[in-house]
Amino acid sequence: MPQRILVVDDDPQIVRLLRAYLEKEGFQVFVAYDGNMALHLIRSERPDLVLLDLMLPNRDGWGVTRVVRGDANLAAIPIIMLTARVEDGDKILGLELGADDYVTKPFNPREVIARVRAVLRRVRGEPLLPKVIQTGPLRIDVDRHEVEVNGQPVHLTPTEFSLLRTLAEHPGYALTRLELIEKGLGYSYEGLDRTVDSHIKNLRRKLDQVGGPGLGTELIETVFGVGYRLRPETRQVKEGQQ
Repeated sequence: MPQRILVVDDDPQIVRLLRAYLEKEGFQVFVAYDGNMALHLIRSERPDLVLLDLMLPNRDGWGVTRVVRGDANLAAIPIIMLTARVEDGDKILGLELGADDYVTKPFNPREVIARVRAVLRRVRGEPLLPKVIQTGPLRIDVDRHEVEVNGQPVHLTPTEFSLLRTLAEHPGYALTRLELIEKGLGYSYEGLDRTVDSHIKNLRRKLDQVGGPGLGTELIETVFGVGYRLRPETRQVKEGQQ
């Protein structure tokens, strides 16, 4: 079955353009023109990915993202934000709310397609060995895209999961922000190193929520002047091993 994309924008011309390109690439496309309609379709259709404009009537893209990420049944749906606003703060806020990526208007539709495919690849993941990576209370099941702390699930976006997995696959090694983007995400962002900082901030916050205050910073260490690393006592567990 084709993967299903929800396009949300109050500009009918942009909606028509994205719909035409996405359908040409074999995707099934739903459309919405305001935030409330978008939430209705997200709940009823459960799309594989949402292309979400920030400046929407009724409820803006930030508000839609807050609702989606706050609902356990919807939180795993990837979101790519579309924004005509170029301020770094707007982009960072979207990422901190849980967006997986952003595209700045005006955009090349082919770039949007590339971003959509890259995020969907991260959702599917690739079969890797070892199957499970564990450090202290943190357990990452690569195939199932599941993360637990002390046996309790941690709900991550596809981008957050990919970055955490990349850190865990290189235990004790300090990865630069560029290395995290290339190894974890598989393509380049539009230049903001701070996008990685936003995702790491979200990761730490979610680990703290499940494992207790300070766990996120304890597990994901900042290496000043370099980037980030996962605490080095990580051990890797092959399938079937306890």
